[in-house]
Amino acid sequence: MTEITRLFDFAYYQLDKHNLDAAFVTKKDGKWIETSSREYIDKANAVSRALLKMGVQKNDKIAVISSTNRTEWNIMDIGILQVGAQNIPIYPTISAEDYEYVLNHSESIYCFVSDSEVLEKVNKVKANTQLKEVYSFDKIEGCKHYSELFEIGKEESNQKEVEARKAEVRPEDLATIIYTSGTTGRPKGVMLSHHNITKNALDSIKRLPDISPGTTVLSFLPICHIFERVLIYVYQYAGTTIYYAESIEKIGENIREVKPKLMSVVPRLLEKLFDKIFAKGEELGGIKKMLFYWAVRLGEKWEPYEQNGWWYGYRLNIARKLIFSKWQAALGGNLKTMVSGSAALQPRLSRIFSAAGIQVMEGYGLTETSPVVSVGMYKDGFYKVGTVGRPIDDIEVKIADDGEILIKGPNVMMGYYKDPDLTAEVMSGEYFHTGDKGMIDEDGFLKITGRKKEMFKTSGGKYVIPTLLENELKQSRFIEQIMVVGEGEKMPAALIQPNFDFVRDWIERKEVNVGTSLEEIANSEIIIARFQKEIDKCNAKFGKWEQIKRFELTPEIWSIDGGHLTPTMKMKRDKIKEKYLALYENIYRS
Repeated sequence: MTEITRLFDFAYYQLDKHNLDAAFVTKKDGKWIETSSREYIDKANAVSRALLKMGVQKNDKIAVISSTNRTEWNIMDIGILQVGAQNIPIYPTISAEDYEYVLNHSESIYCFVSDSEVLEKVNKVKANTQLKEVYSFDKIEGCKHYSELFEIGKEESNQKEVEARKAEVRPEDLATIIYTSGTTGRPKGVMLSHHNITKNALDSIKRLPDISPGTTVLSFLPICHIFERVLIYVYQYAGTTIYYAESIEKIGENIREVKPKLMSVVPRLLEKLFDKIFAKGEELGGIKKMLFYWAVRLGEKWEPYEQNGWWYGYRLNIARKLIFSKWQAALGGNLKTMVSGSAALQPRLSRIFSAAGIQVMEGYGLTETSPVVSVGMYKDGFYKVGTVGRPIDDIEVKIADDGEILIKGPNVMMGYYKDPDLTAEVMSGEYFHTGDKGMIDEDGFLKITGRKKEMFKTSGGKYVIPTLLENELKQSRFIEQIMVVGEGEKMPAALIQPNFDFVRDWIERKEVNVGTSLEEIANSEIIIARFQKEIDKCNAKFGKWEQIKRFELTPEIWSIDGGHLTPTMKMKRDKIKEKYLALYENIYRS
């Protein structure tokens, strides 16, 4: 095999070129279980044979819903795709009602779930769907186990039919429909072809650091999201061993066990990692504490390619030996690169982690662009703090007159499933309208400045870009989430979810007389006054018309389950405003 044009080709390429003993590794009952390249292919073929015997036709839709990344997901992915059917990945955290919508809209006929919690949601709506059967990866009483497909497909008499189906799959055929989490309204089904994703994966490989055969990577971002899914195909091509983290709660423990060289992250994870490291630093005393703070301050000034000169480099080497080496040890000791996507990354965090010897490469993309548009790369001068790198090969990025980012290339989706009108709304010829605003600097680096739809005008006629204020304020350790509001109002304001853990630590350190429940923190005059200092610091960096004049603290944690955030941790602005309408009214009407 030499050419990869369809998604299942990645698996066969890996078998041909690398033939790994450990292609995927998932922990079960406290033990890491390895799956070789050969076993991966053999099980996928058994699944394909079973699906044919179960009557699955070309272009049938099969849903896969998993709470965590696991080897079974990849086996099902290949097994489904190579018979010409489509894999419909569904976010596990959405509501049962959204399950029903996606299953019906996609016309899925089978569904594979990871565990009892997901199964319970599916069972609530199964009768209202076209599902013939539901299978689970975990062994659950009353539910068929997915291993039954291995038994159905054990006999290889119809393998020739599988091979014929594979041969019929063309690069331009539909491979998957990914339902975007959406900040408003019903999820949209993004249709991506085999060519969309394979081309994007192959072009993205050139931007990754050395991930030669034998490199260990850790995966924990949801594989149902196209960002992590493309990386998994990339890893298969490179011949790396992919370890699947058990959960976000165990990510630290898994990193120390696996000792990965590379992993993908979202900015929220980096923020939490840094908060934990900083909290440990604050527990130090005397000279150790002074050195810790010195190293962090030094890290905040880091610039790539030794731009700070020899004296900075000399001090950085000392900081790495005394302080940052302990950070690296806490992250397994081998971690050299983290690829960040999904949301804007604080430049400060990029500098600090890079100073610590763990480079953070920020990328940009959307589900509709398969997803990678651009990504930073340290070698060859392709990295600049505060940008999302340069566009990858064969992708054209154009900035419209109103600042919107437009994308043209082989990665642009086939369209929205069953919605040609909506597809037409986001396309100008071959250019996809991202809805994001940005700029390309003199060196060809792309910088994201905000969302087009989120920019608003105050009643005084002044434009405000909320994401610029939000990204600045999220650098405060007091603030977990923040949403700037003020469309049509006399001034910008903010709804803020405090970082309750950090605030409680602050209360204890300062020995202030404040309760520590969420409600007591949100309503404390002392706490509100301390948040005002953070707001004032931010306001000094912006024009008077865009400064935040008032704010309210919310007495609860914003979450996916609570309806505040999408499964990719983006704010549902309309929902948040609706939930805290009383606080909003207090800002503008009191």
